[in-house]
Amino acid sequence: MLKVTCAIIENNGKVLCTQRSSKMDLPNKWEFPGGKMKDETAEECLKREIKEELGVEVKILEQLPSNEHSYSNSKKIKLIPFRCILKTFEITLLEHAQAIWLPLEKIECLDWAKADIPIVKHYIENYK
Repeated sequence: MLKVTCAIIENNGKVLCTQRSSKMDLPNKWEFPGGKMKDETAEECLKREIKEELGVEVKILEQLPSNEHSYSNSKKIKLIPFRCILKTFEITLLEHAQAIWLPLEKIECLDWAKADIPIVKHYIENYK
């Protein structure tokens, strides 16, 4: 099972949502930014991936419950989410098509990657 981290980045009552590019797996789906763990802790992975994808540094506030998901191509992932805030604020999209800040009540309207949907629901239920 592939371990993947993701960041729920909060700022002024809004959450950063990123859209996968048309060239990525799951093209144009929305997700919380993050990526695959290498030989590192989940926290190290998250910080590295956010720097690689968005060019910013985050401060981790807490880890949320993980979600295991099997995609139709038999790829299984364990998605490990973290609530975060930005330490640096100049976001540069290095991999995603777009990034938007949305209030909590609007994030569920996006076309999320399936593995992210339980994370979105848990976050809305517990942090509104």
